[in-house]
Amino acid sequence: MGHLPLAVLPCLSLILLVWSWGPGVQSQKFQFGPCRVEGVVFQDLWEAFRAVKDIVQALDNITSIRLLRGEVLQNISDAESCYFIRALLKFYLNTVFKNYYEKAAEFGILKSFSTLANNFIVIVSKLQPSVSRTKLGLGPMGNCVLRGLSSPFLLDIEAAQIKAFGEVDILLTWMQKFYQL
Repeated sequence: MGHLPLAVLPCLSLILLVWSWGPGVQSQKFQFGPCRVEGVVFQDLWEAFRAVKDIVQALDNITSIRLLRGEVLQNISDAESCYFIRALLKFYLNTVFKNYYEKAAEFGILKSFSTLANNFIVIVSKLQPSVSRTKLGLGPMGNCVLRGLSSPFLLDIEAAQIKAFGEVDILLTWMQKFYQL
């Protein structure tokens, strides 16, 4: 008991292969301008954020300042979206998530926190141009948003981390326009 007959393994392999070709698996992708990212389930990002949202946003005592503004993000061109999302997710990984691990453990939100961080790592690592292009970079709007996020005079570091983490929903809403089923 506990062992599968060897004849069953090829059948299981074929089933898994066919299942991986299914419309719900392979066709889900982000298309950030010239870059494509496959293999990230966007719904998982939203579910992870919803699980931490109330806790993280309740810690944000400074409601008069926003680091991310949806209307500003909408002005990021499709051409610069790949480079912008790469820079923005690296900011989240290196500045926010890297320094928030202990708080996430303390508040009992480590699983959802890890889901967000791990998916951000996957997206950054998979950002690949879908077509050959000359090197594009961030335009003025993308540079402006990133400078605003890293402005040290707005908030102390801990308050900025809390605020940035609490604004992941703004980021996800913007990312949704690049997600294709």
